[in-house]
Amino acid sequence: MIAQNKQAQVEAEIAELYEMTTGELAEKYQQLHGQPTRTRHRQYLIRKNAWRIQANAFGGLSERAKRRAAELANDADIRVMAPKTLVCPPQDGESESRTTSFIERDPRIPAAGSAIVRAYKGKKLRVIVLAGDQGFEYDGKRYDTLSAVAKHITGSHINGFRFFGLGKKP
Repeated sequence: MIAQNKQAQVEAEIAELYEMTTGELAEKYQQLHGQPTRTRHRQYLIRKNAWRIQANAFGGLSERAKRRAAELANDADIRVMAPKTLVCPPQDGESESRTTSFIERDPRIPAAGSAIVRAYKGKKLRVIVLAGDQGFEYDGKRYDTLSAVAKHITGSHINGFRFFGLGKKP
């Protein structure tokens, strides 16, 4: 009987969340969680508040789940993003270590030193592909991407591969 009463009370509180404004949901979040929210996303606030109401009424995570979460949180070896470069130890005949890139060059981009040529509005455009991750050179200026070159030429956002007629990724 008490469990059914508690269940009905929790359901009523959760139903009230759907009637609240976003500001009221943010205030409720502060009351339930003890800290202000950083978002004004209505559905997110409803879900987080509903979870906390249920956790307060029926219990949150089990002790085992909390321990496992703490173990995972303390794992300092986890990387959020893969490194872009790798320091390689010296090979035979090399005196110093060298750095290599993990990121492969896009196969749609021609080899370094090549020129990408295109006619546009009666002018012949010529873009030079620079070595490594140096980008591209057009009209004496360096650009990081083909899209930046295309934007400079056209004055509007445009896909650089499409503008210069370079193929799709294989």
